[in-house]
Amino acid sequence: MFTLSDIAKTLGHPVQGDGSLQFARASEPSQAGPEDLALAMSPNYGDALRAGQARGAILWDGADWEGLGLEGAVLVPRARLAMAGITAALDRGPDWSGQVHPSAILHPSAVIGPRASIGPGVVIEAGVTVGADAVIHPRVVIGSDVTIGDRFTCQAGAVIGGDGFSFVTPEESGVERARKSLGDQGTISAQSWARIHSLGAVTLGDDVEVGANACIDKGTVADTRVGRGTKIDNLVHIGHNNQIGEDCLICGQVGMAGGSRIGDRVVLGGQCGVNDNIEIGDDVVAGGASKIFTRVAPGSVILGYPAVKMESHVASYKEIRRLPRLAKHVAELRKTVTQLVQGTRHD
Repeated sequence: MFTLSDIAKTLGHPVQGDGSLQFARASEPSQAGPEDLALAMSPNYGDALRAGQARGAILWDGADWEGLGLEGAVLVPRARLAMAGITAALDRGPDWSGQVHPSAILHPSAVIGPRASIGPGVVIEAGVTVGADAVIHPRVVIGSDVTIGDRFTCQAGAVIGGDGFSFVTPEESGVERARKSLGDQGTISAQSWARIHSLGAVTLGDDVEVGANACIDKGTVADTRVGRGTKIDNLVHIGHNNQIGEDCLICGQVGMAGGSRIGDRVVLGGQCGVNDNIEIGDDVVAGGASKIFTRVAPGSVILGYPAVKMESHVASYKEIRRLPRLAKHVAELRKTVTQLVQGTRHD
């Protein structure tokens, strides 16, 4: 159980009404009962709150909590920030929190910081260093020589420090010729692929989070690096030699080929693709499914395939939507011109 005053203290905002109200859990407004703290941080939830049975709620700034029939409330100016505070306060964490699960396999040379929580089936290989307060969920694999900072969170199934996907043929390959010519492979002949091994590792800064089933490959010679505070979503692939800055958000299903440099505070929306050996500047925002093939200037907001400035993409898309109507008009004009020409010839 927790009180409304407990939550108010966590959020840094005063209690309105009865701070001694006790709750067992947080709830959606429409489903909240007397022991549920309703999370209603937008006026859109007002009707649901009035129709429910909640006694206390977290509300939007300026809300009339008494008019909503509540006994107490905390008003917040920034809903999602409040959600971060509330969920952190109420999250009980995994059952094995603060422990190394007996089924985890840790190489004797691995160095794990204090207060680590390491879940079932985790494998940590030779030469790994993980900082303090790590939370590593089940079935994570951390490859050899990986270095991870403090307060690391890794969701189930991620692989950090697998070999990079890097191969070469003895002769010039078809893909090399196609890339040079933008399409022509030339004469196709049998070819075999030789692996370029990964001598580097992976280095993650403090406060990095990695989502479920994400993969971060080792560097070829230097380490693949992810800067402090960067958050990586589920099913992201970060290829060998990438250098990612601080406080970035890399959303689900992003794929990054090798050797690119990503600045600080970059946001890559879901399913973005990043070409190899390019540079994305600080503070770039790339909309979902953007495909980034060339350098992106700092502060740009981009979208599309290939990615361009968002306003240019939106303008182009509007024109594309007009194409059927334009084609119809052209056909009508063609018919009219044909009739005029035929009429002139007849005269």
